[in-house]
Amino acid sequence: MRRYRVAIVAPAAIIGEGIATILRRGGEADVVLIERSLGDILPRLRGADVDMLIVDTALLRTTELGEEYSDIVVVALQTSLYDAEVARRMTHAITLYTAEEDILRTLSQAIDAPSEASAHESHELSDRERDVLILVAKGFTNKEIASELSISPHTVISHRKNIVHKTGIRSVAGLTVYAVLNKLIDSEQL
Repeated sequence: MRRYRVAIVAPAAIIGEGIATILRRGGEADVVLIERSLGDILPRLRGADVDMLIVDTALLRTTELGEEYSDIVVVALQTSLYDAEVARRMTHAITLYTAEEDILRTLSQAIDAPSEASAHESHELSDRERDVLILVAKGFTNKEIASELSISPHTVISHRKNIVHKTGIRSVAGLTVYAVLNKLIDSEQL
């Protein structure tokens, strides 16, 4: 594995420095820039010869990366619940709750992934994944979901893994909030 150069954009210094510390401990990445806004970092990206940009999804809502940065791998940093449009645009994402080893694995996969493959990967939930997510949000167990949808428990587990991969959310509480915010379920149904 080759070493790669990373820039981090996070509005909170503690988050930016925390991710930098994790990357330094991992030993595969050199953190070359840390800024609090995209406007501050974009002019410096080219001169820093950056391979990867880790950026808070809240900042991506207002600023788009231009074509001149198309060779830089962008990894979303989810620090709050984000809208579905931002999630669909991002191939790789980490959250504040992602374990250190998972952060390192996600970034390693992102830097090694061919850019063509990332353009075709979808973050939209399939109809069946939405069905599973709704039942998870309602508090159903895997076995109960399997019975309700007439599928095997193993299929439920596969759908749940896909949901976690696509949303970046691992906890039942987080998935419940996601389902409510994306109008998949009414909070009155909980």
